[in-house]
Amino acid sequence: MKNTTSLTRIALQKFKKNFWGVFSLGFLMLCVLIAIFAYALAPDNSQNANQMHLSIHSKNPGFSVKMLTIPVALEPQNPISVFFFGKKNADTEIPVSKYTLKENSIEITEYTVDGTDGLQKEYVLSLFPNAASVKEISQKYISEKEFILGTDKYGRDLLSRMLIGIRISLAIGFVAVFISLVIGVTLGAIAGYFGGKVDAAIMWLINVTWSIPTLLLVIAITLALGKGFWQVFIAVGLTMWVEVARVVRGQVMGVKQMQYVTAARALGFNDFRIIVKHILPNSMAPVIIISAANFAGAILIESGLSFLGIGAQPPMPSWGGIIKDHYAYIILGKPYLALIPGLAIMSLVTAFMLIGNALRDAMDVRNE
Repeated sequence: MKNTTSLTRIALQKFKKNFWGVFSLGFLMLCVLIAIFAYALAPDNSQNANQMHLSIHSKNPGFSVKMLTIPVALEPQNPISVFFFGKKNADTEIPVSKYTLKENSIEITEYTVDGTDGLQKEYVLSLFPNAASVKEISQKYISEKEFILGTDKYGRDLLSRMLIGIRISLAIGFVAVFISLVIGVTLGAIAGYFGGKVDAAIMWLINVTWSIPTLLLVIAITLALGKGFWQVFIAVGLTMWVEVARVVRGQVMGVKQMQYVTAARALGFNDFRIIVKHILPNSMAPVIIISAANFAGAILIESGLSFLGIGAQPPMPSWGGIIKDHYAYIILGKPYLALIPGLAIMSLVTAFMLIGNALRDAMDVRNE
């Protein structure tokens, strides 16, 4: 046990010396915090940040406009639910270029893309329950709204969509890697430990699964299970276990020859205890490294599926889905609409790959 602790400490110290590994880990921790507090940070905290304003679609970063909010009363909402899943919002938000206060109403001129005067509409005081006078309408229900990253083609706040979309990418990584570890470690350990016909049968399954292109298999599973959030998680996880199983099988085949495993058998321990207590703890180092790479792979696969339209379904924000909606804008003069989510995906994937490289170097005893 002292040796194990010592090796763990040595690996941790080596990891700490790897600048890019530590930097990437810090970046990922920041991303996790953003994912948890996404709706608290997002300017648009409605569910899925789906407040549309078609008159201000595809606006540049830093765009601001006056916004008139016409409230709609809803049942009281659970604050915890609002914090984690967003606010149910039926309010009407209207971008305005100017407004005029009248005796018992407010007259607004709607914002237009070309700067000309838009439609003029009049809203009576009774529509605004917290305004005792017309003057209070402008104070309480008209605000200057700024879009830091601009708006998408539906006039939704791009920053809010990006912040909430990070949840999809991180969640798909965690769930897919968890599923792949459960299946891969189980089958790999059984194949490596028992050998013979059991090994041959599992290796046949591994080879068949390995021979099918990953994206094609994911698409087939997704179409079989249906389009949706959890279906994508399951589909990606079911395609990523093969590499884990192969590595675990090889590790177990080597470790089971060790003297401490022979001693455990001599003491009468059952196969399950020997595998779980003695073999797997000494076989997991390569699996940890593979899991970091699988995280990155899962994020890329989910983005590809969303781009193809069979990933997370609208209005749920997904970085791949945002690229799908705006890739044509690359040649239409607003490339940032597709480049911003593209750079976000690249940053997250690169961070996982750098962590995987740092773990590989830290756990490589040959560098000692």
